Amino acid sequence: MSVNPGFGGQTFIPRSESKVREVRRVLDLAGNTSAPIEIDGGIDVHTAPRVVAAGARILVAGAAIFHSSDPEQATRELKAVASGAVQTASR
Repeated sequence: MSVNPGFGGQTFIPRSESKVREVRRVLDLAGNTSAPIEIDGGIDVHTAPRVVAAGARILVAGAAIFHSSDPEQATRELKAVASGAVQTASR
């Protein structure tokens, strides 16, 4: 969780990035290099690239999609920034 549990639409907790990075490091050291990390809470077009760079590969977005005036477009934009961050992180 990258927000305090309880309700949707909360602001992303920036410290979550370092937690994702640490989980990725521990998994890699244990030989689980392909184990995906999922993150939920405050994920939007601004936070998605940061958590992907930290090691997350499954992103759960609620408010960024469903509070948008065009959920389909918001989904495409979120997917595009996350995919771009995966490609950058893979280099």
